[in-house]
Amino acid sequence: VILTQVLLVIYDLHAAMRTLHRILAPGGVALVTVPGISQIARNDMNAWGDYWRFTEASARRLFEEVFIPDDVRVTQWGNVLTATCFLQGIAFEELTRPELDHVDPDYPVTIAIAARKSLANA
Repeated sequence: VILTQVLLVIYDLHAAMRTLHRILAPGGVALVTVPGISQIARNDMNAWGDYWRFTEASARRLFEEVFIPDDVRVTQWGNVLTATCFLQGIAFEELTRPELDHVDPDYPVTIAIAARKSLANA
């Protein structure tokens, strides 16, 4: 399952996580991204709601509640420059590769999770 930038608009995250785990085949993988630092998604907010922003710790805890912890990998990208540019609407093409690649754990812009449904947790 590929689920990019969706969990922020689902109010009942725990139900979503149970469903995500349930629909995966044993050995299947969920590839998920969630926002760290970001503005309100106004169209989503107006249509059905925009509820959540995440940290590496909150994403890990959310996934480890339904997946075996050893089967969850969490990575984050971002730094103060990329967060500032993102909030100001500055395109990534205006930054250099080293500016984009520098990761500062205090300024997560995007958080990625890979969670595998193990055979033991089917």
